[in-house]
Formats: sequence, C-alpha cells, structure tokens
Amino acid sequence: MRKIFVDGEKCLGCHSCEMACAVAHSISLSLIGAVAEDPSPVSRVYVEKNGSGGFPMQCRHCEDPYCVKACVAKALYRETADAPVQYDRARCIDCWMCAIACPFGVIGLKPAKCDLCAAREGGPACVSACKTGALCYADVDEYNHNKRRVYMGEMERRAVGE
Repeated sequence: MRKIFVDGEKCLGCHSCEMACAVAHSISLSLIGAVAEDPSPVSRVYVEKNGSGGFPMQCRHCEDPYCVKACVAKALYRETADAPVQYDRARCIDCWMCAIACPFGVIGLKPAKCDLCAAREGGPACVSACKTGALCYADVDEYNHNKRRVYMGEMERRAVGE
C-alpha cells in the first residue's frame, strides 16, 4: 500500500500542504473558488509547530490500524487489508475510542480524515504542494530503498572527505 511519509527535518512549516489539501477537497477545486465556498473546505492535514519548522500531521493509514479495531460503530474501516483507512461520519457515535487508540494523536484534530486524495489524479495534493520534499507518497519498500540509497550516498561522501 502506498502511504504518505514525512521527513520532519525538511518541513519549514509553510502550510502549503494544508492549503493544497483543502483546495483538493473543495467543491470548486480551485484556490479562488475554495476561498468563496460556504462552508469553507477543510484540510485533512495540519502542520504542528516544531521549533523553527513544523511537522505535517495526518492519518498514517497504519498496516494494523488500532483506530479501526477500537471503533465500536465501524465508522472507521478498510475495504481490504491493504486499502486506506476510511471514515463514515454517518456511523460515528462520537465515543472517541479511535482518538484514544491512535498512536500518532491525529484523530480529532480536524473534522475530516485523510483519504490519500483517492479521487485525485496524481496522488495526494499535500505531497504535490510540498516544495521541500518533506512529504513523500510511496509504498513502504520503495520508501525504504530510497532512504538507504540517500544514506549510502552520504556515507560515501564522508569516506572520501567531502
């Protein structure tokens, strides 16, 4: 399954991901149109302050999601084992067991849940909007391979004294 990975060292806290997410989930699908919408579109990601930068927070679509297990109303669910975690507001009974179970503390902070921009061609809007590369949309093996390649490149540069 493809997921959004975060490199907190690269996040500047610019909130571009929040804006792109809100626009991607707006009726008009444009920034100008989204500003005029009532109610205003809601971002599914938020940037939490982290020193001089930030850290983007949204559902991590865990492989073994505790929130889904904790949801007695089945408002949080998965269609298949490798599908993203979905949310059905109509089923939710506001017991907040999902918020208690979430190891990342992201449930309840926003009234809407990350859906990985499933309806959007090109993947999640937040990733496309991130100019520093703090957000990456990849499958776990691909992400780990790229991290190893970057790490090995850094080790080679240090070995030759750059």
